[in-house]
Amino acid sequence: MLEKINSPKDIKTLSCEQLDILAADIRKAIINRMSKRGGHLGPNLGMVETTIALHYVFDSPTDKFVFDVSHQCYTHKILTGRKNGFLSDEDFSKISGYTNPEESEHDFFNIGHTSTSVSLASGLAKARDQKGEKGNVIAIIGDGSLSGGEAMEGFDYIGEQQTNFIIVVNDNDMSISENHGGIYKNLRALRESNGNCPCNLFKAFGLDYLYVNEGNNIQKLIEAFQKVKDITHPIVVHINTLKGKGYKLAETHKEEWHWHLPFVIETGEPTIDESGENYVELTTQYLMKKMKADPKVVAIVAGVATNIGFTEERRKEFAAQLVDVGIAEEHGVAMASGMARNGAKPVFATHSSFFQRTYDQISQDLCINNNPATLLVNTASVWGMNDITHLGIFDIPMMSNIPNLVYLAPTCVEEYFAMLDWSIEQTEHPVAVRIPCNGTIHSNKYFAADYSKLNKYETITEGKDIAIIALGDFFQLGESVAQLLQSAHGITPTLINPRYISGLDTDMLKNLKKEHHIVVTLEDGILDGGFGEKIARFYGKDPMKVMNCGLKKEFIDRYKADDILRQNRLTKEQITEDIIRLM
Repeated sequence: MLEKINSPKDIKTLSCEQLDILAADIRKAIINRMSKRGGHLGPNLGMVETTIALHYVFDSPTDKFVFDVSHQCYTHKILTGRKNGFLSDEDFSKISGYTNPEESEHDFFNIGHTSTSVSLASGLAKARDQKGEKGNVIAIIGDGSLSGGEAMEGFDYIGEQQTNFIIVVNDNDMSISENHGGIYKNLRALRESNGNCPCNLFKAFGLDYLYVNEGNNIQKLIEAFQKVKDITHPIVVHINTLKGKGYKLAETHKEEWHWHLPFVIETGEPTIDESGENYVELTTQYLMKKMKADPKVVAIVAGVATNIGFTEERRKEFAAQLVDVGIAEEHGVAMASGMARNGAKPVFATHSSFFQRTYDQISQDLCINNNPATLLVNTASVWGMNDITHLGIFDIPMMSNIPNLVYLAPTCVEEYFAMLDWSIEQTEHPVAVRIPCNGTIHSNKYFAADYSKLNKYETITEGKDIAIIALGDFFQLGESVAQLLQSAHGITPTLINPRYISGLDTDMLKNLKKEHHIVVTLEDGILDGGFGEKIARFYGKDPMKVMNCGLKKEFIDRYKADDILRQNRLTKEQITEDIIRLM
């Protein structure tokens, strides 16, 4: 059946039986791609019937679909001319894992972060109305995304508008892991009452409401969408679906299969070996030991508990000391500030790109109040996540320039845990620690247990003429450059581990002027507003030459780290060549 579908109009004449066959074909196509490339399996499998019904009833792109997070958009892509990206191995790289306007006129936004669809779609609707145009605007949002503040802001706005606006709430009783929060008690009550319980979150916002219990039944969905097509006021269509539908392992182990590595279809076994030591497991073991010894230590996560290794079993074991705020990072940071103010020892951990949502809370709620909470910044690196919506390379300019925040960059496992332990136990500063991303590198050297003398850099090797200040993940790159300068050019540079991202060791920088005329900075992040520019500014009035090495400020998508390093002249050979040229 899928062979006959090249655009949404091709499904409009199909019978219900044929649509069911199409759904089965689409699931096979999705599983085919996911088994070879990895990706968001559970969300996509659960939304097959819904997306078929949407395209059967509505007329995309005149009727506009906005998928929240858009990790459930694969059926939409298949039906809008991109099926080869799921059927043909050589075409896999032609499509992204999220909606992408560069791929199709049926996509309106690059979306990879959560809770945004209602707000984005409300903008489309407002522009439509101002231009006097027609057409339906449909926001598709999962239950897990409802805990995000922007989703509630969008509901609040649209609740008083008198215009066509349809919100499809995909409720599978599951976020990435289990849902948390009072909202989900009401969703459960609505499901259990077939949408009829008197307490209704959506009606409280002033929205009309329609419930579909059989959210994976194409005919039932078509009937519901036909009722709301061309409606003249906002309405929520609340559907009850099964996450991972059609692949037994994904249905049974929903969290594990939300996103998955490439796998053997028959067994579910991953085809990429990621066993061995890693910072996720090391961090979990450290925190669990710390939590057992001190009930004041509390870990906070935001929907991605496994980013620091808290699996379902561990969450149950440490239920009193693990808080999952859901998709609500802003709340997580503010809550950590309150906990720290009242004598607890909170550790809030999430991915670098998700910390972007918390800038105001870090600045206002945490740092103005100077409360000693710990922030663990994960995948903050060129070696982190590589989708355009999940880039982790913008954290240094964002976080290191907030007053009172001490931002630390460890270079290895031992230094990471020395910094983390100090951060949890100290009571003077809000502290962020950048979890290394360049592998679990060990060192047998001694690392200080006290970082309270802020902004004191560590000289690793004494040299002259050239000083290399190599930050965090790029410290080993700095070591390699120093070795190459010595072996190929007979130059012994000074090598420095700065440790602190958020401040300058002015005494050390002044002393470097005595026997050095070139300072090279290396940082695993964008240069603009970053660490190296602070060094360059310090030497602005001096003859000292400063060479900043880092990443260009740009959005990059589905890249290979080695390619980006070469393009930014960040191999040891390129950096050494540039140093010699500068000399």
